[in-house]
Amino acid sequence: MTQPIIRRLPPETVNRIAAGEVVERPASVVKELAENALDAGARRIDITAEGGGLVRLLIEDDGKGMSPEELELCIERHATSKLPIGEDGQDDLLNISTMGFRGEALPSIGSIARLSITTQAKGAGDAWAILVEGGKTNGIAPAAPLGRGGTRIEVRDLFYATPARLKFLKSERSENLGITDVVKRMAMSRPDVGFFLTLDGRKRMSVAAERGEGADARIARMSAILGSDFGENALEVDQTRDGVRIFGFASLPTYSRGSSMHQYLFVNGRPVRDKLLGGAVRGAYQDFLARDRHPVVALNIELPTGQVDVNVHPAKAEVRFRDAGGVRGLIVGSLRHALAGAGHRASTTVAGYALGRVRPEGYQAPTPPPGGYQSHTASLAAWGGPRPPSEPVQDRVFDPGMSARVEPDQTRYGAGFGESPAQGFAPDQQASAPPPPDWPLGVARAQLHETYVVAQTADGIVIVDQHAAHERLVYERMKKMIAETGVQRQRLLVPEIVNLDEAEARRLLDRTGELEELGLVIEAFGQGAIAVRETPSLLRKLDVQGLIRDLADDLAEYDQALSLKEKLEDVVGTMACHGSVRSGRRLTGEEMNALLREMEATPHSGQCNHGRPTYVELKLSDIERLFGRR
Repeated sequence: MTQPIIRRLPPETVNRIAAGEVVERPASVVKELAENALDAGARRIDITAEGGGLVRLLIEDDGKGMSPEELELCIERHATSKLPIGEDGQDDLLNISTMGFRGEALPSIGSIARLSITTQAKGAGDAWAILVEGGKTNGIAPAAPLGRGGTRIEVRDLFYATPARLKFLKSERSENLGITDVVKRMAMSRPDVGFFLTLDGRKRMSVAAERGEGADARIARMSAILGSDFGENALEVDQTRDGVRIFGFASLPTYSRGSSMHQYLFVNGRPVRDKLLGGAVRGAYQDFLARDRHPVVALNIELPTGQVDVNVHPAKAEVRFRDAGGVRGLIVGSLRHALAGAGHRASTTVAGYALGRVRPEGYQAPTPPPGGYQSHTASLAAWGGPRPPSEPVQDRVFDPGMSARVEPDQTRYGAGFGESPAQGFAPDQQASAPPPPDWPLGVARAQLHETYVVAQTADGIVIVDQHAAHERLVYERMKKMIAETGVQRQRLLVPEIVNLDEAEARRLLDRTGELEELGLVIEAFGQGAIAVRETPSLLRKLDVQGLIRDLADDLAEYDQALSLKEKLEDVVGTMACHGSVRSGRRLTGEEMNALLREMEATPHSGQCNHGRPTYVELKLSDIERLFGRR
């Protein structure tokens, strides 16, 4: 067998190899062509796809268009207008300010599909067109004017020249979802541009350019794409450090999703999927969410072009930062600052979900009885029934007189403010006074099932999960104590002995010094046994047995190289959970109100350490709708 000689590949083969890198699926074509439109200064981009983008793709923009000479050159490999010239007269690959710059997209697409480009330069009266099929063209030709400056690109029969690629594509529905996701991310990064997407003749996205500027325009665009719920539950992020700026919006921890697919990250306006950025978001929220929950974020990072390399991935989906640690630190710090500013706020969707569960499926407001409500007013009032909907809202507040006829079972519901059952649900005149305006969580009125605290606010009610709320409060206190003075300890009168297997006991004993810093003093007590001698004084009624076993499980999951301080949130969260007010404990009125006041003053108290809400707020208007009174 003769040794093969080195030879040059023909242009058609080179283009098809490049297409394999750049054009992975129809969504890749949409991304490349839409980025070209943005670089051309477009303020409106219309995208049409048929058959998942394989049959036909059409991208129209109102950008600056191209001259006949540029049109003929644009389909040649590595021809670009987007690469700046440096001071030395050479192409500057380190300062890329455009979305694209390689000059591979159009010739790569033309080598595997039927590509038609029609363009009209701004201010020019003539339009020109060029057709590329399988990498071959017959040159440019005059075309009908577009009526406005811009470019119209049509791609038909994608991958017809490389049919093997069709075997690796997903279903038509999946390809449509990929196209939608690409357009959605681009629309988020550019609220000043209108995006209109049509799939198989049906409008899937229609967002006009936002009129406002800054944060107002960005949140309006996010709400239009992600829904109004995101706008209502988003925290604004805007921080700058060492010339790097991060801005955008991040959701409250209680507004989370089951995957990280709803995290939208942009670097200098370029949508990216970067492990560094995703890991920074996860690190910022690890104090507030369980491992299987993920926040919804839309964050933009702006930095000098010389500090980021966008040339590390053919499809420009990944970037490399010169100071990766600084960027990560800025993301984590900015998100945690925004979360701290949220205070006790919880997601509004929690109340919406609760109301949806209360209202039976298919519920319809009751129709008025024969003769109208007025004829039944007297009989309804006599039995303590609801007043007619025509009465003013202020007359429908809790009536203390009705409680004299209803005495709840104290053993079932808890006494609330006093010893008698009636006092828990029928507060005196002073106790039923409206809560002060600076008490957003209201005044405690009762405790239900020895688990939930019910409070009255100025315009509704709040239901608090006492265990989840106290868990967050204890957790925040422990973190503050560790940072400032260290954890104070209390000695047990009788050491608590916990039996474990030898491996679990050894993991704990290997970390005795670190556990002592967290307020937990342990020592060996025979084979596989641990003696607990001191516990954090903050955790008064502590489930020592459960705490030690859970800590042994936590340590089994950590890398042995990690210190407990590096996993502080997990360890302290475990300790706080076992030392919090448990469900089933009866609280006095003073304890309930003290819990509410501390929640208002404590950051992040709207969710427990696992991202679940600590309270549900129901507005009076929503409650009235449940009873058909609105």
